[in-house]
Amino acid sequence: MQELISALKQYGFQPDHTTSLIVIFGIIFLTALIVHVILHRIVLRTFEKRAQASTSLSLQIITQNKLFHRLAFLLQGIIVNVQAVLWLQKGSDAATILTTCAQLWVMLYALMSFFSLLDVVFGLSGRFTFASQLPLKGIFQGVKLIAAIVVGIMMVSLLIGKSPAILISGLGAMAAVLMLVFKDPILGLVAGIQLSANSMLKLGDWLEMPKYGADGAVIDIGLTTVKVRNWDNTITTIPTYALVSDAFKNWSGMSASGGRRIKRSVNIDTTSIRFLSHEEQDKLLKAKLLQPYMAERSKEIEEYNRQHADDLVLNQRKMTNVGTFRAYLNEYLRNHPRIRKDMTLMVRQLAPENDGLPIEIYAFTNTVAWAEYESIQADIFDHIFAVVEEFGLRIHQAPTGNDIRSLAGAFSR
Repeated sequence: MQELISALKQYGFQPDHTTSLIVIFGIIFLTALIVHVILHRIVLRTFEKRAQASTSLSLQIITQNKLFHRLAFLLQGIIVNVQAVLWLQKGSDAATILTTCAQLWVMLYALMSFFSLLDVVFGLSGRFTFASQLPLKGIFQGVKLIAAIVVGIMMVSLLIGKSPAILISGLGAMAAVLMLVFKDPILGLVAGIQLSANSMLKLGDWLEMPKYGADGAVIDIGLTTVKVRNWDNTITTIPTYALVSDAFKNWSGMSASGGRRIKRSVNIDTTSIRFLSHEEQDKLLKAKLLQPYMAERSKEIEEYNRQHADDLVLNQRKMTNVGTFRAYLNEYLRNHPRIRKDMTLMVRQLAPENDGLPIEIYAFTNTVAWAEYESIQADIFDHIFAVVEEFGLRIHQAPTGNDIRSLAGAFSR
């Protein structure tokens, strides 16, 4: 300031202290205005026009997140602070007020620039496949929260004129309160790290969590919440830490394998199970899928019965209609073009129940697409229900209204 007053006196001016301050603040304001016009009206506008005309995704992401705009404001604050130090007398009220405001401005836009930088990195990470396996959004949100707290402490310490260390040491007494206030972000950050480290979940995975009504694709993994777009297009929000503390089903393994499991049973009426007659065996022998099984099984049974000749049925071996039916279904699945042969494939008999004898189909389709899977499964069971009578078997079914009416009509006659 003394240099400015001396310079003005050389030109015949006799300024007082107030006039000098006004001149200095005018110079600082004018400089800041010129820098603002150059940066925002010329440099940044030219850069944005080139970015919009460019096909580069990186430039578009940078301009969308206003990184350079915030850096420009940060630079303006630094210039004002430097001018205040150069032009104003150190320790004066004017210098203290202006430098404090300039430093607060610099801290604020430094924080906002850091946020924009993280957003740019997050946007660019979508171009890499490994990024989809990491909960980057939640991690970046946690970093933003920590940065905001640190900058907030520094700004408060600047306003009260105390060292940040004093504030941080004082916050130790409020640790319990802070833990309570930031419980969800802290748990979410830890859960996000665990999900990433253990490869438990990533964007696009099919997640099923009945407790929260979630059954669909993961569309967002945030610091405190995970969003799932259900198959009915509703959105379910799940606390991030719940994915670590509770159980959920991730279908990504099924999708990666390329095969989706069929595990469904048909219930056979146990009263329809019996031995096959010779006429029925001859009839079934004409079925191409059953010829190898019937020939081998008949030879084995005939050899046994010849060695243990006896007219008593209990001492003989015979083919049953349900056993032959299982053999047919097994061959039918092995020859089905949409069933994978390199994965588990079997037709098994489960324990009898009140609803009959369950015959379970356990196989994998060669597609994981939902609509195709359902169509393949339906075609298989359409065929099963249609051919079951060829083996002399009946599907167990609870009495219907039509059955009751038929029974009533029989009694009335």
